[in-house]
Amino acid sequence: MQKLLIVEDDEAIASIERDYLERDGFAVEIVADGPTGLERGLSGEYSLILLDLMLPGLSGFEVCRLLREKLDIPILLVTARQEDVDKIRGLGLGADDYIEKPFSPRVLTARVRAHLSRYERLTRAEKPTGEITLGGISLNTDTRRVFADGQEVELKNKEFELLLFLMLNADVVFSRDALYEAIWGMGALGDNATVAVHINRLREKIEADPANPRYIQTVWGAGYKFAL
Repeated sequence: MQKLLIVEDDEAIASIERDYLERDGFAVEIVADGPTGLERGLSGEYSLILLDLMLPGLSGFEVCRLLREKLDIPILLVTARQEDVDKIRGLGLGADDYIEKPFSPRVLTARVRAHLSRYERLTRAEKPTGEITLGGISLNTDTRRVFADGQEVELKNKEFELLLFLMLNADVVFSRDALYEAIWGMGALGDNATVAVHINRLREKIEADPANPRYIQTVWGAGYKFAL
């Protein structure tokens, strides 16, 4: 049985979410504040995290950012405010989706099942193993270590996956939509601003001159590519 974590300080909403998800066959744990949500989320016990944004102790935005540095499981944000939706789009937090309150329990369970199914497909998919070297960039899929011009650089999960995808498809131009679909898998967060955020972070880490990148290049009007 798959286990889900709900991080929600409104006891009534958390109970409704738990009841419907348990009825749908999931095991559910509820915590009511940001720090505990972060601690429990990092335990590795869960298949998916449902994360409210307005939390005591630590905001859902910060919890999501910290979780995403370590985890690649689906994270769904829950919000009641349109301004939060705009912020989610702009920050590039790496959340897989968001749900606006009030929501139908059927929508909740359908979204949860859709993201879990997609994650299972991705993790079952055959991935290349070993070391890939293009120019001055070396990436090892087994150890998840990356070197730029002989110096090791530390990449977060999505940064690593994005770099791996671009290197495996070197010189192919991908739009932001295509990269978002390939790495995050859902178009639910609109303009996919998180792609540009992660591209900039990658450039800062692997490029000698991030303002004039040698490897991860922008093809204006089309997207990005890893240049050979």
